[in-house]
Amino acid sequence: MHDAPPSAPSPLQPEPLSHGLKQRHLTMLGLGGVIGAGLFVGSRAGIAVAGPAIVVSYLIAGALAMLVMRMLGEMSAAMPASGSFSVHAERALGRWAGFSAGWLYWFLLVVVLAVEATAAAQIAHGWVPAVDQWLWVLVFMVVFTVANLTAVKNFGEFEFWLAALKVTAIVAFLVLGLLAVFGVLPDTDPVGMTNLTGQGGFLPNGWEGVVSGVLTVVFAFGGLEVVTIAAAETDDPARAVGRAVRSAMVRVLFFYVGSMLIIVTVLPWTAQQAGLSPYVKVLDAIGVPSAGQIMNVVVFVALLSALNANLYGASRMVFSLAERGEAPRGLLTVSGGGGGGVPRRAVLASVAFGFVSVLLNLQWPDTVFLYLLNSVGAVLLFVWALIAASQLRLRRRIERDAPQALTLRMWCFPYLTWLTLAGLLGVLLLMLTDDAARSQVLWSAGATGLVLLVAGAREFRARRA
Repeated sequence: MHDAPPSAPSPLQPEPLSHGLKQRHLTMLGLGGVIGAGLFVGSRAGIAVAGPAIVVSYLIAGALAMLVMRMLGEMSAAMPASGSFSVHAERALGRWAGFSAGWLYWFLLVVVLAVEATAAAQIAHGWVPAVDQWLWVLVFMVVFTVANLTAVKNFGEFEFWLAALKVTAIVAFLVLGLLAVFGVLPDTDPVGMTNLTGQGGFLPNGWEGVVSGVLTVVFAFGGLEVVTIAAAETDDPARAVGRAVRSAMVRVLFFYVGSMLIIVTVLPWTAQQAGLSPYVKVLDAIGVPSAGQIMNVVVFVALLSALNANLYGASRMVFSLAERGEAPRGLLTVSGGGGGGVPRRAVLASVAFGFVSVLLNLQWPDTVFLYLLNSVGAVLLFVWALIAASQLRLRRRIERDAPQALTLRMWCFPYLTWLTLAGLLGVLLLMLTDDAARSQVLWSAGATGLVLLVAGAREFRARRA
């Protein structure tokens, strides 16, 4: 559709999608998309390698994610599009970049979707053992497919309340944790700094532990990108994305770093147990009854919220690719009537691959699906690098041709953009030196190389035509 990137960031064509999302939907989508089971359960692995210094690991990883989101917010406010960074990459670097960013991100979402659906089904099966795990998966997939096939405002409302439950749970955890730290709760004494400085000190494993913690937690910040994809379906995309990016970045850092600080302050970092959420350990310690079941409910909601958001993001990304001739044109069908503006074929195509991923996860979790999961393990970092590279080129063009469109600016341009690129490269190189993470980088590099090969072949064929 676009044989070459335009020389200037001229306004994009109006999206045929609905404009049913409100600002509150977008803001909560930004929070809901990134606050998932990785925070509630996966944070234990980070604490195990970094100790109390996991707070520093989250600050570093969060700062990296915040810089990427600031760049993405700048471009999305100037040029809102349902394809977000895929569109920006195409306009900045060429068709190959837009094709690669879009398909890699779509692949990432539909594979992760299987993990979320399976994990939610495991929790539900524990509550109702009479219902098989595969049947729970089917129920979840059908429910969220229907939610995404109806008017986008229904999706927004669904996600708003799911995300609101997660946010409420974290706020309640922070409040209870603070009360416990200061000894305000019944039968508790002030904790002080004992757990931050004891058991080997604040840096029990040195700065090497902090770096290992960054490698463990950086992927927990993936999901914020969906905000800029959804902005195209609001009444005022440029204004909406700016506000959502600003609020989401600050709140996510507050929730993540604040939670970790409470956890390592209330309990010794050595008190964490394999397979048990750090949040459950803290709630048990301060005497909250049925803490395990409460967190099970929160994690369950978090998984369903992320599943819902990822299905939405995947459908809009593949729809945008179809708009630009980088995916089958049949995916461009948009519903009319009361549920107007929904790319239903794009939703069905995304959920179909999601079903395949779920079946692979249920049948071959330690072989076929493990390879599939490893192949997207570091894709997020590749996508973030493309975002930074795109912003480097587009910022100059926007300043020259449409400076009024820069309603949200990247800080200290271009120095922080280059620093972010260096940081992403550093994380990838460190992953290569880590035995546990090396396979993810290599498999993800293979998947990325394959997509780049296809993109290059398409580019070559287009030039020969």
